[in-house]
Parts: sequence; C-alpha cells; structure tokens
Amino acid sequence: MAKRILVVEDNDLNRKLFCDVLKANGYEVEPVDDGELALNAARAFAPDLVIMDIQLPNISGIDLIETFRLDPTLADTPVLAVTAYAGKGDEERIRDAGAKGYLSKPVSITPFMTAVKELVEV
Repeated sequence: MAKRILVVEDNDLNRKLFCDVLKANGYEVEPVDDGELALNAARAFAPDLVIMDIQLPNISGIDLIETFRLDPTLADTPVLAVTAYAGKGDEERIRDAGAKGYLSKPVSITPFMTAVKELVEV
C-alpha cells in the first residue's frame, strides 16, 4: 500500500512539482493550497507525512505545525517544512514548532526525495 503524503503549498508551481515527483515515486498525494484547509484535509486523508510550506495565506506554517502537534490524530505525523525562510534561526524555530525535517527553497529533487524517504519509510 502506498504511503500517503499531504502537500500544503500555496504556490501552484511548487505544489504541482512536489505532487508530480511524489506520485512518480509511488506515493499517494493530496494537495492543499491553503493553511486553513490543511488541518481538516490531514484529518480526512490520514497522511504518513505532511510537506508544509511555512509562508501560507491565512495561517503560518509554524502555527499549523504546532496545531498538528496538539491534535491527537496528527501529533505523531512527521512534518517536512519546505520554505523560502532560510535566515539565521529559522530552521531552529521551525523544528522547535515540531517539524521533523527542513528544506529551504529552491528545492532540488534529490535532497527533497531523500528527506521524504527518511521521514516516511520508517
């Protein structure tokens, strides 16, 4: 059975790229373009991994990760943060919120898939 990955990304091109690469590697993918929709989508889809942009409309990815950690059905679901936030201290803040992985944009496919496999193939 294919592992399930929720992709939370508001940029259409990035979301399509992530989804296409994940599908080509045998994952079942559910795309979401808005942080406010992500929580309900995650509860309904029951993903094995969430790929989360940090700069989202309506709610920050950091706040969303913290919300996931407080939800009993999602608390153990790993989150891979993929973000243009790459300043000093940003990775630490994102990991402190509960992200298990962190990649800065622009993302290359090989490190992206390596990070996905490390988090989902446990």
